This record gives sequence, structure tokens and C-alpha cells, in this order.
Amino acid sequence: MSPRWTPNPDVRTGRHVVCSLHAHLVFLTKYRRGALTDPLLLRCEEIMRDVCADFEVELVEFNGEDDHVHLLVRYPPKVQLSKLVNSLKGVSSRRLRQEHEEHVGRYLWGGRFWSGSYFAGSCDGAPLTVVREYVEQQQRPI
Repeated sequence: MSPRWTPNPDVRTGRHVVCSLHAHLVFLTKYRRGALTDPLLLRCEEIMRDVCADFEVELVEFNGEDDHVHLLVRYPPKVQLSKLVNSLKGVSSRRLRQEHEEHVGRYLWGGRFWSGSYFAGSCDGAPLTVVREYVEQQQRPI
């Protein structure tokens, strides 16, 4: 009797591909201004989960502080990471500014919410549990 194969939940399968693509993303607020409060971080996570769903991307972990956010995403090979990042930053910036205009306006000006740059790191070399723990620990102490 041969052992049964159990699928790995971190491996995606498609018609012509089997893959495990994860990225750690970090976005900074413009000028590293501390505009992100706990309610804004919660709303930012909701917005980014919606954007990820549109791209067929899984937002595995989200956390942040007052001036930046960390995301751990699992994405299929058809997704260009730069396009995902542009959409995540663009949609979240627009919605957070619209919904929290007065608060955001006190910290950020000139129509920008996020810094133009970002960090993207491949996570396939490290165990996902380690990366997930790192992102979870990025939350400021309450």
C-alpha cells in the first residue's frame, strides 16, 4: 500500500503550473509621517484584502505601525508584483483619503498617501512560519 499524497496548502496548482510564490511587502507613508491609527490600519487591511482578491492573491498576513505597513502575500505566477503593488497603494490611498479626509490631511499633503518606493522581498527561502511571525511582531505595542 502506497502512502497517500497530501496537498501542501502553500503550493498552488494550475493547469500548467505548480508554484509557491510568497512576497513580503512594506509600504511607507509619505515623508514617514505617522498618519496610520489603529482604525486606519484596520480599514487599510480591509481595502488591501479586497484588492488582493481582485488579483486572485491571498493576503496571508497584515500588520503595521503609524508610518508603515507589512504584508505577506501569496500570489500566482500570472500576477506581476509591481502591478499588484501599484493597485494596493493606489486604491488604499484613494479610499483612506476619501474616508478619513480630515485626519489624513493633518499628516499628509499633496495628494499622496504612500511613499513612491516600497520593499518587496521573496519569502520562498525562509519558512513561512518565520516570516509570518516577523510580520505579526511588527505591530506597535498597545
